[in-house]
Amino acid sequence: MVRESEKSELSERGRDMHAAPGALQGVRVVDLTSVIMGPLATVTLADLGADVVKVEPLHGDMNRRAGTGRHPDMSPLSLNLQRNKRSLALDLGAPEGRAVLDDLVRTADVLVTNLRPRSRERLGVTYDRLADLNPGLVLCTAQAYGQHTERRDDPAYDDIVQAASGAARLAEPVDGVPRFAPYVVADKVTGLYIVVAIMAALLERQRSGLGQAVDVPMVDAMIAFNLVEHLGGHTFEPVVEPFGWARVRTPERAPTRTADGWICIMPYSTRNWDDFFRVAGRDDLVGDPRFRELTDRYRLMGELLGVVRAATPARTTADWLQICTRLGIPAADVFDLAQAHTDPYVTGRGLLTERTHPTEGVYRTTRTPLDLSRTPVRFDRHAPHIGADTREVLTELGYSSEQVDELARQAVIGTGPGAGVEAIR
Repeated sequence: MVRESEKSELSERGRDMHAAPGALQGVRVVDLTSVIMGPLATVTLADLGADVVKVEPLHGDMNRRAGTGRHPDMSPLSLNLQRNKRSLALDLGAPEGRAVLDDLVRTADVLVTNLRPRSRERLGVTYDRLADLNPGLVLCTAQAYGQHTERRDDPAYDDIVQAASGAARLAEPVDGVPRFAPYVVADKVTGLYIVVAIMAALLERQRSGLGQAVDVPMVDAMIAFNLVEHLGGHTFEPVVEPFGWARVRTPERAPTRTADGWICIMPYSTRNWDDFFRVAGRDDLVGDPRFRELTDRYRLMGELLGVVRAATPARTTADWLQICTRLGIPAADVFDLAQAHTDPYVTGRGLLTERTHPTEGVYRTTRTPLDLSRTPVRFDRHAPHIGADTREVLTELGYSSEQVDELARQAVIGTGPGAGVEAIR
């Protein structure tokens, strides 16, 4: 059931999340992924209306045990990354389990997996074989390196990819050492690339009627992502200036203290800087020819941010925000994500919503932050327990109750607790 607070919030926003079909209604996705990267991609597809069948081991996806939850298989990660999905617990090590997967593939539009190539081949999850079962299938694979390279089977998690893609060294100019981002940026960036690749393949299938193999290597994704701005002077041959975008690699690039907290003030245009110089009492810098051109400001960003840092402690955060709003200078308070559940903007936008899970009680869930006017993102199902939807999915595939019971007896499938209670109906 949707909580009363949710109903009120949806009414205020002028739409019911169940009133219209999702943009991907009618698309079936077989989710053979784990941890964060793949599950983020597939929950995005699920929020957009796809029927996502989460195929997981009998002991569940690894993310089910990442963090403290009220039950062993329902971690904070799983509550958010498994929402809007159905769980099919399946032993793919058994021939009978692989046969069940084949039957599911015959009904699917997309299969997504982050198994390494060696493991995929052992299980028969290859494009040539699956395309014989279903020529319209889009098979999306994702692993650390390209599947046709010698490093195809190298194991990797987010920190490894940040290191291997060069992301960790981007912070080196700040204090002289490489650093990892304090969030799983490689997993999340690659997860979004997976969504883009699948959407493109599905769109092309409308013209050709055929599926295709799509590969999204994590290291490739992060190298391309980071080079957008940092390739810079290395765009040219010969090189015209040092590598990296100077504006974002200066040690001074950080939130600055105010009289009562922190703020980010980011004058951008020439007018922004001149206005800020005046407010900061640095009229000597107004019209300074060194800062006339954007390229020069990027190169001298450390000096400019030093002016900001010296000025901000003289006023409160609220004072600075008022001044910057009046002058049209970009500025923001430094938000504490730990307070997101009480922030009016976050809650008003439905970015974080309280719901009541049938077995986990009240919890907070995020949403895919996309606003589609006719086919809004949806919330149809709470995250299921491991195998909660196994019987339902197999019945749809034509399995009899006796066949399902026999597969359960052989421990090929898991039917899990809480079956049938996760859907919001």
